[in-house]
Amino acid sequence: MNNYDSTLLFPRPETLPRTIAERTRRIYDYLAGVYPISTFFFHSKAHKCAMEFSGIRDGMRVLEVATGSGEMFRRIVRANQGGETIGLDLSPNMAARTQRQARQKFPRATSYCQAVDARQMPFLDNTFDAVVCCYLLELLSCDDILLALREFRRVLKRRGTFTLVCIGQNAEAFNHAYRVCGRLAPAFWGRQVEERVPEMIEAVNLKVIRDKMVRQGFYPSRVLSARK
Repeated sequence: MNNYDSTLLFPRPETLPRTIAERTRRIYDYLAGVYPISTFFFHSKAHKCAMEFSGIRDGMRVLEVATGSGEMFRRIVRANQGGETIGLDLSPNMAARTQRQARQKFPRATSYCQAVDARQMPFLDNTFDAVVCCYLLELLSCDDILLALREFRRVLKRRGTFTLVCIGQNAEAFNHAYRVCGRLAPAFWGRQVEERVPEMIEAVNLKVIRDKMVRQGFYPSRVLSARK
């Protein structure tokens, strides 16, 4: 299904322009120093669930895409100090901050972070035992979501696990507030896509094996894991 038509997954006009990636990079570069605050209050519970779903064990080769503040990346490195953990983020400042903090906390672990576009990753096929991605799809256009998911599948080893965290859509008041924020600052907030996530994952030939809604305060998240 590599030529899947994204309009079948996104029949409504909820698209983001492809040019938004550059604006997103600039915004997250600027907010790199304060973004960890939102992670602490809204994302840490979903990150914990994602770690449980991921099946990451010490000695694996693990990739996290969209490291953001680095909170999830540090969780992975802590569990995989005898393996190799690589992190990617579109924002160079986010990637540098994540790498610096991980190396300070786990100096003996093999971990690297770099600024890379998830839609075209510099890795060979079948490279990683596990791939993790948190809160990225909301910032991509419809076509780019499928591009990124195909890349995740490509670099994942056979029987490897892909774990995804998305912003939930099961709280109407939150959904309304998020739509308003998305219209005001689309490069930072993007838009919610969680309801169509299972279809998107299946469209690139990954099989969903676990699926859970998580709530931290008023902030809903959905955690899924899939196998190649």
